[in-house]
Amino acid sequence: MSNPSLAPRAIDHLVLPVADLETSRERLSRLGFTVAADALHPFGTENACVFFADDTYLEPLAVGSREDCLEAQRKGNVFVARDQAFRFRRGEGLSAIVVKSVEATADDARYRDEGLSAGLLLEFSRQFQFPDGRTAQGTFRLAFAADVRAPDFFAFACERVNPIPADRGALVVHANGAAGLGRIVLVEENPSDFQYLLEMVLDQRDVTAHSFGMSFHTANASVDVLTPEGFAAHYGSSFALSERGLQGAAVVIVVADLVVTEACLAANGVGYHKTGARLFVAPEKGQGVIFAFEELK
Repeated sequence: MSNPSLAPRAIDHLVLPVADLETSRERLSRLGFTVAADALHPFGTENACVFFADDTYLEPLAVGSREDCLEAQRKGNVFVARDQAFRFRRGEGLSAIVVKSVEATADDARYRDEGLSAGLLLEFSRQFQFPDGRTAQGTFRLAFAADVRAPDFFAFACERVNPIPADRGALVVHANGAAGLGRIVLVEENPSDFQYLLEMVLDQRDVTAHSFGMSFHTANASVDVLTPEGFAAHYGSSFALSERGLQGAAVVIVVADLVVTEACLAANGVGYHKTGARLFVAPEKGQGVIFAFEELK
C-alpha cells in the first residue's frame, strides 16, 4: 500500500475551513500567530496562512467568490468540491492533511491504482505577498486521495512546481513561540478501518497500534487516529461522533518555550487549560479545532 522506494512523507500543511478570513485572522492573531496576507485562489477560495519555520503551515480557507467556486466544482475541481461539502456538513474544522510531493502525477496514479483517488489532478498558480511588499507567483500540482466512508476528511499530495521562496522572513516569527507542527489528531470509532488510506498517503507502513487507536510518524510530525474515548483521555475534551468516518479534532503546535506561550495567551485574554506538558485552547470561530501547544523536545 505504501511506496517502498520512499521514506515517510513530510506534512506540508493542514486545511482549516473557516467562515471568513477576517474572523479567522482576529482569532489566530489573539492566539499569538503571525498571519499572512489574504490570498485568492483562481477557483474562488481564499486563504490567510500561518507559516512555520519547519516549512509547514496552517491554511485557514474561506470562500472568496461563491460563483467561481460553483463553476470550479462543476468542472471537477476536487479541492473546491470537498471544501463545499465540508462546509455544508461541518461548518468549520480540519478537513485535509496535505503531504509534500516531488511528483504529484505519480502520486495520482498510485492513488488510482489503490482505488483511493478522490478525483482529477489539479494544477494552479497564485500570487504570494511578503510582509516587505515583495510578491512571488507559486505554482502547485495536487493529487487527491479519499475514502468514500469518510465524507468529512481527505488528503492530497502537493508538488510545488514553481515554489515560493522558502525564506518567509517575519511571517515565521510568532508571539506565542510557535515553531511548527507536532501532531495532527483525527477521531474515528474504529481507527484501523482507515489504516490503508493513511499508510498510502503518508508512505508509512510502520503503524503504532495502541488501545486508543493508532499513530503514524511522518518525516516531520505525527498523525494520530483515536477513538472518542482515546481523544478524551489524551486531550481532556470530549469529541462527539454523530456518525462514522475520520474527523479532524486537534492540532498540536510545538513551541520554543511554553512559558512564553502561556504568557501570550493570558495577555490576549485567550482561555486555555494546562494538562501535563501541554496547553489546550478550545475551538472558537475562525479556529475550528482544538489547538494544543507543547515544548519542542
